[in-house]
Amino acid sequence: MLQVLDPPAVRQWSRLAAETLGKAREEIDALNVFPVPDGDTGTNLHLTMLSAAEALDGLPGDADAATTWQALAQGALLGARGNSGVIVSQALRGLAEVLRATEGRGADLGLGLVRAAELARAAVARPVEGTVLSVLTAVAGAVRDLTGDLASVARRAADEARSALRRTPDQLDVLARSGVVDAGGAGLAIILESLAAVITDSYTGRVDIPAPTHRVAPEPEEGPGYEVMYLLDAGEAAVGALRRELDALGDSLVVVGGDGLWNVHVHVDDAGAAIEAAMRAGRPHRIRVTYLVGSGRTHPAARGRGVVAVAAGPALGAVFEQSGAVVVRREPGSSPPLAAVLAAIREAGAEVVVLPNDSGTREVAAAAAEIAREEGLMVSVLPTRASVQGLAALAVHDPLRRFDDDVVAMTEAAAHTRHGHVWVADREVMTSAGLTAPGDVLGVIDGDAAVIGADLVGTALEITRRMVSSSSELVTMLEGVNAPEGLARAVQDHLARIRPDVEVVLYEGGQGGYPLLIGVE
Repeated sequence: MLQVLDPPAVRQWSRLAAETLGKAREEIDALNVFPVPDGDTGTNLHLTMLSAAEALDGLPGDADAATTWQALAQGALLGARGNSGVIVSQALRGLAEVLRATEGRGADLGLGLVRAAELARAAVARPVEGTVLSVLTAVAGAVRDLTGDLASVARRAADEARSALRRTPDQLDVLARSGVVDAGGAGLAIILESLAAVITDSYTGRVDIPAPTHRVAPEPEEGPGYEVMYLLDAGEAAVGALRRELDALGDSLVVVGGDGLWNVHVHVDDAGAAIEAAMRAGRPHRIRVTYLVGSGRTHPAARGRGVVAVAAGPALGAVFEQSGAVVVRREPGSSPPLAAVLAAIREAGAEVVVLPNDSGTREVAAAAAEIAREEGLMVSVLPTRASVQGLAALAVHDPLRRFDDDVVAMTEAAAHTRHGHVWVADREVMTSAGLTAPGDVLGVIDGDAAVIGADLVGTALEITRRMVSSSSELVTMLEGVNAPEGLARAVQDHLARIRPDVEVVLYEGGQGGYPLLIGVE
């Protein structure tokens, strides 16, 4: 029997809890009727705890308590899934806050569980009784003033979790009507039972979940249609504003984390608005959008195959439209609204290839694709970083091919297209090619500054010479709205002299900022 909850014990507990949740996953999923009956709470809690355990597996064997608890909390935060998973990850953070700096004795565990309940409840915008929060609160109340040894505190916590779990149908009507206990609370009870088993060396291998008293499928209630989750890099002040904005958009809002990294969970009808709010607050990543089957909403559907292309400017958009794409226009130097990209995907068909054509637009395109996939659409976002790569991909698009084969062909065409542009500096800029002064002409190849020149024509000729190789077959040029007369023609004439075998295609791109865009295939 353990006297202190030391790092080896924390590792053993995390692994045992993950394994036991894995065994109980289907039983807990079957209990899941709140906030929507989507039957995934057991799976989400298993994945959350598994992420925490795997984070500990990556530590050296002699890691100290502070490092161990920090890894546990961080692993749970990064891997948290679903409403209950996010709440449990915050409870683990509360435990870590207390136990990382203590000896890990009985009173320390009691204080840690109190802090776990406080942080978890504070993370939920509108707490509901009869959920995992109620179980946590009951456990905290039971151990708050205990002064016994580690085993007695752990056993008391596990016993109270079971008792509180059995009371959840009395606190939440939907549980009583369905004849079940709360699914998230059942998962938490298993986690605390696993902790007591490690401390007392009494694990039996049994999974004890209260059986339903009767089986009545819950009636689908009208509610938000999507679950949106993402990790967010942002400061405290920005997250506070985000909480208020998301709370107005939907329900089941839980925001956990700290120190610049947050895990955000919300149920909304407008998934795009929830993601755009995150973009205003900081940098969202690992975005997941799930259609809530039990929400009472009708699942959207569409037919056909198409391509969505993002274009900076109407003339460039017209070039893509002439090639058969649904176009989303953006202002130079900015990303398009997520809602606009999502609407274009829905318009394009059931199988859609998205061409962001800009590094800064890829994140918005990926988020829109996630939402569309949850609506039943098949969407692939190609890594096109420039409009000329998008045009190259669109040129080989064949809707009669299998979708995967078409995506591969378009991706290869884009990848084999080198892209460059010229730009007149309006300020001092330090680049990989050196310091540019206002009025200098910068030649960029594949995203990297390559040449600093004195005039547009000379710089355009230089980067074209560098991009064209012995295997090049096609050069595509897009002339910008402010391009001086004769710029593209000078490059075309030069190529005709040195590489008459290379085909040259010239479009009026109409893009702002870059007088000439060049693609070489």
